[in-house]
Amino acid sequence: MKIAILSRNSRLYSTARLVAAARARGHRVRVLDPLRCYMRIAYDGFVVHYGGRALKGVDAVIPRIGASVTFYGTAVLRQFEMMGVYTPSSSDAVLRARDKLRSLQILASHGIDLPVTVFGDNPDDTSDLLNMLGPAPHVIKLNEGAQGSGVVLAEKAAASQSVIEAFRGLYANFLVQQFVREANGRDIRCFVVGDRVVAAMQRAARDGDFRANLHRGGTGSAVRLSAAERGIALRAAKVLGLGIAGVDLLRSARGPLVLEVNASPGLEGIETVSGVDVADAVVRHLETTLG
Repeated sequence: MKIAILSRNSRLYSTARLVAAARARGHRVRVLDPLRCYMRIAYDGFVVHYGGRALKGVDAVIPRIGASVTFYGTAVLRQFEMMGVYTPSSSDAVLRARDKLRSLQILASHGIDLPVTVFGDNPDDTSDLLNMLGPAPHVIKLNEGAQGSGVVLAEKAAASQSVIEAFRGLYANFLVQQFVREANGRDIRCFVVGDRVVAAMQRAARDGDFRANLHRGGTGSAVRLSAAERGIALRAAKVLGLGIAGVDLLRSARGPLVLEVNASPGLEGIETVSGVDVADAVVRHLETTLG
């Protein structure tokens, strides 16, 4: 099988692990910087060139598209789809997951529980917007933030008002969410491949922070998932159309809540903590799907 990985940097841990896993199983693999791919779109066919040559015979594409290149990266992925190349996560699925507001709307419409979320634009409506959400603390997050950046905890309603005003002053799109206190600064990352949760870890925020992201100094530990947690992670990935996904859950008094779904989840933390060869699971999924 000939596999292409869309990634800006072949030396990144996740990209390098996928390359190694694919080659260990006898496949040809090539890392393509999506920004170096260029395309011809015409009624008589679709073509992708890279380094002056047409890319032909690709069987599968694994997208590792960073947030900063979402528009161009998903356009390249869509071009491969138009050429009949298989991808476990379609361009539309990546776009759905990358937009936090859109993904939450879709998940909620399918009956998947999540922290109560509000969204509004006009400053005159801020007080009523927060009333819709309920009493502070509130979590305010940029719609297109990643790895815990652009996320603020406001302990009081007045602080929520101030942060919202600041974000509006920057013309930023943001959400305001219920703070789930009983989660105690912890969340669970479930790594979904196909119809299985192949690995999971619990992440805990460092002292003085509430964000459990490893990139923000959080720590990871092994965790045993309940049937409900496993089920909601699989449903969330399926609803968004992702064959590979990192589904972040919170343990709440009313059961597991979906916090976020990541279309390009990192492998380093979860492989280290869980001891699972996630990269191998991804390659095996491609093999099973393509027969």
